[in-house]
Amino acid sequence: MFNRTFNRLYVHVPFCINKCGYCAFVSRTPRESELAEYPELLLRELQLHPLAAGPIASIYFGGGTPSLLVPLQLALLLEGISELIGIQPDAEITLEANPGTVDLTSLKAFRTAGFNRISLGIQSFDNRFLQCLGRIHTAEQSHQAYQDARSAGFKNVSMDLMHTLPGQSLEQWRSELQQTVALSPEHISIYGLTVEEGTPFAHSYPADSQELADEDLSADMFELADELLTSSGFDHYEIANYARPGFRSEHNSGYWRRDGYLGLGVAAHSFLRDGYGVRFSNPDTLDEYRRGVTSGELVRSGEYRLTEREAMAEYMFLGLRLSEGVSRHDFEQEFGQPLASFYGAVVADLVGIGLLIQTGDMLTLTRRGMLLSNRVFAAFL
Repeated sequence: MFNRTFNRLYVHVPFCINKCGYCAFVSRTPRESELAEYPELLLRELQLHPLAAGPIASIYFGGGTPSLLVPLQLALLLEGISELIGIQPDAEITLEANPGTVDLTSLKAFRTAGFNRISLGIQSFDNRFLQCLGRIHTAEQSHQAYQDARSAGFKNVSMDLMHTLPGQSLEQWRSELQQTVALSPEHISIYGLTVEEGTPFAHSYPADSQELADEDLSADMFELADELLTSSGFDHYEIANYARPGFRSEHNSGYWRRDGYLGLGVAAHSFLRDGYGVRFSNPDTLDEYRRGVTSGELVRSGEYRLTEREAMAEYMFLGLRLSEGVSRHDFEQEFGQPLASFYGAVVADLVGIGLLIQTGDMLTLTRRGMLLSNRVFAAFL
């Protein structure tokens, strides 16, 4: 049904040793047999897609905890992907890893397998918060995992941190940031805690909980991260992401530029550049996913073809996440019509209240616009 309308590949591994209390992603504790069979299912799914030739630019293994798969499995997966669709010689190939699931031996094997970027789910360097979040690792293991990644030859290390945790102070957050900068990773992702419906955290921390940070403290934590990390040489290139020069996440940047990507695995989402774009997802249970793949059927959920106006809205609210913002010239190249003819009044209003700024051809978020980004994005819907 689809030709080659993507240049990036996302692989979802829906397994964790223990599901964190705040997590709303599809993941669960696996049986050994499920871990053993999963890579073969992924390759069988990829074989079912009617793909044209041509290498892809980036691969991202996320989850869940992809580092639960053994290095040999991942090496064979990358080899199969290369044979089926090709991988560009300079492709960014990322593995998410929980610090409690890796050591120097496994990290060396992951590097040998072909991964050139690793994303460590640190979340916090305070064991109290790690326990609160339900993480299986300790702060000491985070430090060790980082050092082991360096010893294994990884020259592109990303670290995830969370703020606005229950009971977290601004000074404690400052300490987290300082410890991270001291390690000198190439990339840092900063996420505020979001209490999702249906998670254990939603029961433990209702909306009126006094333990959760209020809007003012949350804004202070965002601004502190921005000031401390940019003054330490990191480029704040996307609302939640910071990178040393030359180390932006190429894969995630592709999402914000609306590059096409194919998602493999349980609950994986895809966006194909067919027409104005097609979005769909895979079944969110392993049993249903297995049944479809083994029977030679691509089972998709929520397949939706975007209209022109929906694609325009996506172009705006995804592009504005990036520090360079949206080019009016590029918008017209993409859609054949001036940006002002659709969003002139919206842009004027957002500029007037200090959430957007116009500089020549470009529209970008102000810092206040970043803090109120959901309000900005909703204006384009």
